[in-house]
Amino acid sequence: MLKQKDLKRATLIEACINGKCTIKQVANALGISERRVKQIKKEVKENGVKSIQHGNRGRKPKNTIPEETKNKILELRSSYQYELSNFKHFQELLKERENIDISYSALYNILHNAGIKSPKKHHKTKLHHRRKRKESEGMMLQADGTPFDWFGDGNKYSLHGFIDDATGKITGLYMCKNECLLGYLEVLRQTLENYGIPISLYPDKYSVFFPPKKVNDHVTIEEQLNGREKSITQFGRIVEELGINMFPASSPQAKGRIERLWETLQSRLVTEFRINNITTIEQANKFLLEYIKIYNSKFAVEPLNKNNVFLKLPKRYNLDELLCVKFERTIDNAGVFSISNSKFQIVDRNLPPKTRISVYLSQKMGMLVKVNKKVYDVQPLELISKGKIDNNSLDYHQWLPDVVIELINEFYLKDAKAS
Repeated sequence: MLKQKDLKRATLIEACINGKCTIKQVANALGISERRVKQIKKEVKENGVKSIQHGNRGRKPKNTIPEETKNKILELRSSYQYELSNFKHFQELLKERENIDISYSALYNILHNAGIKSPKKHHKTKLHHRRKRKESEGMMLQADGTPFDWFGDGNKYSLHGFIDDATGKITGLYMCKNECLLGYLEVLRQTLENYGIPISLYPDKYSVFFPPKKVNDHVTIEEQLNGREKSITQFGRIVEELGINMFPASSPQAKGRIERLWETLQSRLVTEFRINNITTIEQANKFLLEYIKIYNSKFAVEPLNKNNVFLKLPKRYNLDELLCVKFERTIDNAGVFSISNSKFQIVDRNLPPKTRISVYLSQKMGMLVKVNKKVYDVQPLELISKGKIDNNSLDYHQWLPDVVIELINEFYLKDAKAS
């Protein structure tokens, strides 16, 4: 039985065939071309009025997704690897990993009709004016860390990151138990190695970057003699040496780009970790080095000015020595110096008393001393005095004394937000 629209068309076409109206009149009445009226008129003459009905009516469209594919998609969606992915990420993974190329709208309909909602949360927040991007890549990097249950085991770990303000590129990511100096130093290492020295850095006011107010004005006599008016953190000393201008953000909204980065990564990385069987910080940090490239290829934008202003890292820098905790000390007559109430002795006794030394502390190097570019090993004085260390036989770099480990925990791994 013809529908109302088709019945009108059939009546007018029959009237035209019987000479009761012209082709032009029918075309105007139906809103189609005269050429199309002639085609329909011919079809009716040959096949009768039934040819008025659309030939595809009652048939499945050619682009209909097979039930087998729909069932496969729903099966994958309910799997451990994919169940937490947002719809857009799931669409990408279907194409990249499962060879299922489907439009977002079609995928949405399949999942929505199955009662599945995207886990990506859209919070109603107060709208803030978005600050205009910097013009050139390398002009300013936003720095931040975010705690999150990345492995779905109920434990939160902090992901540290830098993002370029002009392009939205991630320049470094590193995960630690806490938001700490080590995390930011490793992100800085990745940035220096892969991009260079940025013009400026825009972090929070945490003590990793800036001294707390209570110690901000505490400057040693040596620092005063060197022209320093305010105290500085270990991270601040490093960026100052590199010539990076660092200034604090007044609110999370001021660093909107990196805050949105965390939303994206919290939505995507949990699924990526599941797919790649990543369950530890060590595995995550290895994976993140490659994931940065994947993220940047999908989300980075072109800067307004294509002139890259990252500065090439000078060859004179040894990154292991640059990216560490550094102290300036003076040894006594026995070659002894102290750090945080712990005393250490230089193994080589040839240095004269009152020699100014530079002490380097890190997980990679342990503790060592440099004087005029020459390196000296050191040992905890307490262990030497108790006869627990033989300076003539010990290979210091094969182990780290407990007191050095404690210092590393204090300076590198301490929670920045708890300071």
